[in-house]
Amino acid sequence: MALSKAGRLMAAPGELALGGARTSAARLLLVRWAQGGGPRPPENVVRIPRALQLRLAREPRRRGREVPVVPTRAGKLLLRSRRPQLSQPRCLTLGRWERPLLVSAGWKHRRACGDYFQLERSQEQAPALAPQPPRAAGGGASFQALGLGPALVSALRSLSVTQPTAVQRRAIPALLRGGNALCAAETGSGKTLAYLLPLFQKLLSRPALGPAWPPSPRSLVLLPSRELAEQVRSVASSLGRSLGLRVREIGGGRGMASVKNQLRSDPDADLLVSTPGALCKALRKRMVRLERLCWLVLDEADTLLDSSFLDLVEEVLMQAPIAHSPKEVADQWDIKTQLVIVGATFPEGLGQLLSKVTDLGHFITLTSQNLHHLLPHVKQKFIRLKGSDKSSELLQLIKDQGPSSGAVLVFCNNASTVNWLGYILDDHKIKHLRLQGQMPAAMRAGIFTTFQKGQRDVLICTDLASRGLDTSRVELVVNYDFPSTLQDYLHRVGRVGRVGSKVPGTVVSFVTHRWDVDLVRKIETAARRRTSLPGMETAIKEPLPKTDPTQADEQ
Repeated sequence: MALSKAGRLMAAPGELALGGARTSAARLLLVRWAQGGGPRPPENVVRIPRALQLRLAREPRRRGREVPVVPTRAGKLLLRSRRPQLSQPRCLTLGRWERPLLVSAGWKHRRACGDYFQLERSQEQAPALAPQPPRAAGGGASFQALGLGPALVSALRSLSVTQPTAVQRRAIPALLRGGNALCAAETGSGKTLAYLLPLFQKLLSRPALGPAWPPSPRSLVLLPSRELAEQVRSVASSLGRSLGLRVREIGGGRGMASVKNQLRSDPDADLLVSTPGALCKALRKRMVRLERLCWLVLDEADTLLDSSFLDLVEEVLMQAPIAHSPKEVADQWDIKTQLVIVGATFPEGLGQLLSKVTDLGHFITLTSQNLHHLLPHVKQKFIRLKGSDKSSELLQLIKDQGPSSGAVLVFCNNASTVNWLGYILDDHKIKHLRLQGQMPAAMRAGIFTTFQKGQRDVLICTDLASRGLDTSRVELVVNYDFPSTLQDYLHRVGRVGRVGSKVPGTVVSFVTHRWDVDLVRKIETAARRRTSLPGMETAIKEPLPKTDPTQADEQ
């Protein structure tokens, strides 16, 4: 064979003529001849495309090329990779238009299995516990300075709560001034007390209206799960007991007779804690009324306003006398409901729902600086695995924890995986608990409380346990199934490093599917750029009220 001046490959008679699809042997022959090896063949033949000629000319240089090694500077790392050249030091700041070299860039290929990277802790303390800014230190460093009465401050002190968190410093004064509000802050930052404390302060300042049947509570907290309702009731009861305020909880799953008995046991409750299903059934049966309601909280709003709860929540909102302005809330004689929506993430369409019951022009927004950001004090590791290797990797992680370590929370995407994984742990004699939404109410009752009390150190669950529940004793979260959304990922990570946790904690995520890799790339990019996760902005963007100079720039 020979290459003519016109770019033609000349073949000897009887030799195979090469078309568009060349064999590997023929290509090897072309490469050898192009590099000057072998005799010059006789004439006759086939055109070599120009693109192939250029590629052959580049191949010798390509074979000798290596992945460039990025020199890491001395100091701590922001991102640690299995391949050191892809690690990023903490002191490195990427430019606005600089494209980061991602560890997860090639993770959709099966050869990437076994690769991993880890987001290191950039601080030891939770952002919610950050010290008060110097210029605001004189006007908001204590609960009393935030506007709470002595009785409430004393009740907090009896619970060993002495200093407000960042979200409490922002929310309490604004909620005490009145008006509907959206309170958005990272998980584990103390949002429950941020709305309970001004709620109790308002109840103490308003006189009780006397008994009535059907019961008409003065305040209502709506939550998406029975476990979360039980937790909020417990916190509220601890505070209300010393203040002379009664707290009542109703939950579904046990029939309407049970709900009726719960309401009859204390019809004059000042605060009612409930799930949407149980409350709507009680409203339809005329077992409870909302015309005396002066305070309504929707906690974990992203879950309450999804497709499974949206119609029920809208039914509750339509029956409550929602206020349209702070002036209506402040009126002692005209009962209007102050609406407070709380969460770490918010769904699209929230503004459309609220516009049906209130004026969005008087709706204030209270946000934290770390909203929608990855928690800087939690170590987060991502491991690319085959699906068949996940169970053995989980068993090794649990065994490495040891009996003296904290609790382990394992998240799965569906109930069947929870049950199947439970059988695996049973086979290895690992004591654990399971929690998923398909369990009967009688079986679910007390499972999470047992876990909180430390009677079991491993809990396998669905996202039922990712919203709002107090998991301060958890030190390791394992995403056995990678979450389907970035919102779910943030909520799962928020199970560790909470206010009250003894250690910041660690999150380990197993990445198996191609769609998992898409989310991991977004997380890695946000971590390298130190920005918030994409696509998680709320639809309501009203500014904070600026009447108080200490609150003017806290948006």
